Amino acid sequence: MSEAAEKLKFRVGGMDCAACVTKIENAVGRLPGVGEVGVSLPNGTMTVTRTGDIAKGAIERQVKALGYQIAPQKSGAAATMDHADHGHDHGHDHSDHNHDHDHADHDHDTGHAEIIDGPWWKTRKALLTFISGGALLVAYIAGQLFPSIGHWAFLLAMVVGLIPVARRAVVAGMTGTPFSIETLMTIAAVGAVFIGATEEAATVVLLFLIGELLEGVAAGRARASIRGLADLVPKLALVERDGGTTEVPAAALAVGTIILVRPGDRIAADGVIVDGSSAINEAPVTGESVPKTKGPSDEVFAGTINADAVLRVRVTAAAADNTIARVVRLVEEAQESKAPTERFIDRFSKYYTPGVLVVGALVAILPPLLAGQPWDEWIYKGLAILLIGCPCALVISTPAAIAAGLSAGARRGLLLKGGAVLEQLRRIDTVALDKTGTLTEGKPQVTDVVGIGRSEGQVLSLAAALETGSSHPLALAVLARAAIDKAFVPPAAGAKAVPGKGVTGKVGGEELFLASPKAAEERLSFDAALRDRIGELNDAGKTVSVLLVGAEVAGLLAIRDEPRADAALGIDRLDDEAVRTVMLTGDNERTAKAIGADLGIEVRAGLLPEDKQRIVRELQQQGRVVAKVGDGINDAPALAAADIGIAMGGGTDVALETADAAILHGRVADIANMIGLSKATMGNIAQNITVALGLKAVFLVTTIIGVTGLWPAILADTGATVLVTINAMRLLGWKGK
Repeated sequence: MSEAAEKLKFRVGGMDCAACVTKIENAVGRLPGVGEVGVSLPNGTMTVTRTGDIAKGAIERQVKALGYQIAPQKSGAAATMDHADHGHDHGHDHSDHNHDHDHADHDHDTGHAEIIDGPWWKTRKALLTFISGGALLVAYIAGQLFPSIGHWAFLLAMVVGLIPVARRAVVAGMTGTPFSIETLMTIAAVGAVFIGATEEAATVVLLFLIGELLEGVAAGRARASIRGLADLVPKLALVERDGGTTEVPAAALAVGTIILVRPGDRIAADGVIVDGSSAINEAPVTGESVPKTKGPSDEVFAGTINADAVLRVRVTAAAADNTIARVVRLVEEAQESKAPTERFIDRFSKYYTPGVLVVGALVAILPPLLAGQPWDEWIYKGLAILLIGCPCALVISTPAAIAAGLSAGARRGLLLKGGAVLEQLRRIDTVALDKTGTLTEGKPQVTDVVGIGRSEGQVLSLAAALETGSSHPLALAVLARAAIDKAFVPPAAGAKAVPGKGVTGKVGGEELFLASPKAAEERLSFDAALRDRIGELNDAGKTVSVLLVGAEVAGLLAIRDEPRADAALGIDRLDDEAVRTVMLTGDNERTAKAIGADLGIEVRAGLLPEDKQRIVRELQQQGRVVAKVGDGINDAPALAAADIGIAMGGGTDVALETADAAILHGRVADIANMIGLSKATMGNIAQNITVALGLKAVFLVTTIIGVTGLWPAILADTGATVLVTINAMRLLGWKGK
């Protein structure tokens, strides 16, 4: 990367609402050599694009002057994954760890800073709030004991809390954000002193600081929810070496390494089981309550728990690329991209705050000037309006809900690449689904074993004997069914493939041939009943193999890629939401129609990738909002063309890159859950905006008619902000159906 376009990443501490983001972006964006500045509130990060020389420490100084903490951030997902081992990456949330690092040797100003995200009571905001509260208490006692100094005691108590706030207001004003909440607060508090309301001014400053502290705690909780995912992966792994085992950091595991996972351990990396069979509890990653039994060649995810037996697992992804790291990275990227509603609210608040200042000034000046009303009463009302007008609750109403929605989705294995995707999903009225690997498991299974003159168990045993050692998908299906049925598999002699026809070999001296019906009929003719039976199985979309023993038919095996266990439920759930479903598949018409009939879904078969894309475009031309769900390279063009592209299961990297969203755990029902999450999030945003504006409207009226004053005004603002944040946090508990 050329130095001209270098990106610098920082962790920023102490941000608690979207107004903080605006101040930092404006201030850093004014520095020479700085191009774009992107600040993410949910992640507590800042990305600065460098276009020229930036003076050493200039960015840090600018951010600290605004009252925030800042430290350089390590690059990449490694920072996410191994943050516990490196004291230098402070952005993660330790609220439930109680790590008390000593940062005295760092040159960052992180003493008691939120950058460490330690316990909230140790943060700088908490310290200032406690001191201000103590000063107000002392002032109250002094005023009771010595009434003559009460005014000055409250003035001193107010100054203690107001100086840091006023300093931030001045710096923000000088760096491009003149209409900050600190500016409104400072004008209101100083104005109250001038009309003799020092006791109220001091109380209002304390309430403001308490409100900021509560906002900070709520914002920290939201950040912790997604960082908690990274903590699912254990820090150490047991690696097989020289006949023994060694503990190594999980972050250092190379692809191909064999790790040992004991019962009760969390799996330290994505991998494939080489040896052993055990129930795997995937609830931490997928939310799936029932453990899954997995054995050799099955995939396992980092962060899941091995329940029963020792497993040997071959690592298939480095720490930076495992499932959890990808989830964390995608969610962080998603939270950095703004939703349309959020962008609108940002623009609205730019005009809203100056508007509040103008209204406050008019309320303070016009009644005394035009109607001879008392100045101090109307100045007091004007100052209260400034406090009511603080835009914090309104500005945070959308990003808090979007961040919580994205995090809740990620915890259920639903990845959404941004707030815009989360908003758009609720409008989906048509879902186009791929068949193989999306509606079906993606691997053939033996569905029927038919014995003709022999038992079903014997037919399966003989077929499995011929297929032992083969890696052909149909052979694997036969062997898997034999394992499930615990069928005895005798040794076969001279087993070999006959290209395009089947497999031959000898078992117990008998000549066997497992073949396609066409190849079998070349050796002996079938009767009408057998032909009808094969036809029925073919009509159900099944591939039939005929087992010949010597010169007679011993049985049939029917194989099909079966629908996922929840496919029918998933389609029904979409029907309930009035969403039309259609299957788009490259598979043959007969198989596709059979699966479609089982699931009750419209079918378009025999399609090439460009056909799938064309059909998606045709649906859009009919005015439909289309989601395309698929898992392979052949789905990429249609995924890109759809209004929302959803990659299914692990999927190919191409599908994941092209898609707007991903369903990590391959549940068809999760498509309806995604739409449900979108509706829940947008409903939450509507509630938040109603609370934020509704409370302001009520207090605006009560202030003008003289029912409420400064205290309730600041309580209304703080209360609204906290209510909005708590309401948004409710989304973290979203479970889907």
